[in-house]
Amino acid sequence: MENSMTAPAGTQAGRTSDTEQVTIRNATFDDIAQIQQIYAHHVLSSTATFEETPPTEQEMRERVEKVRSLGLPWLVAEREGRIVGYCYASQYRPRPAYRFTVENSIYLADGESGKGIGQQLLAALIQRCEQGPWRQMIAVIGGTQNQSSISLHRKLGFNHVGTQPDTGYKFGQWIDVVFMQRALGPGGATPPEE
Repeated sequence: MENSMTAPAGTQAGRTSDTEQVTIRNATFDDIAQIQQIYAHHVLSSTATFEETPPTEQEMRERVEKVRSLGLPWLVAEREGRIVGYCYASQYRPRPAYRFTVENSIYLADGESGKGIGQQLLAALIQRCEQGPWRQMIAVIGGTQNQSSISLHRKLGFNHVGTQPDTGYKFGQWIDVVFMQRALGPGGATPPEE
């Protein structure tokens, strides 16, 4: 069985400081354990996700496989052999009319916020998705207080398109859901190529 996932695009590097080099690349199955650890941290300590029980490594592997089976990217940010963040695009909704719209998800390892890694990851994800047939990208952000995620998406061209108040309940509190959206390529200006 192949232990890596392939995609047409290569890697790109970015600077987080004068001494820290970050590489953005396609996720491989060898990354699953670190991806699972990053996500488990968010599940257990934040409202960035509404899951309450961390998925197992096998469940994370299945999620990566599902995203990749749809031709969508799952990227990681790596520094000195360690995964410091990841992002991916997934099918927004299952009904056929939504087939040109994707949803993005992005998570950073504990202690890695504020270093520009999220911006590098999301910019690379947008670029990859613009190479495919997709025309819109949706961000579903847990909590109006999640200003770092809202700011990151705004920097990369997302607009606030709505808020659902008190939609989730986690850690004994109601949590709003913020929706942000940006066009990919020509967006809705032209019909999609079928």
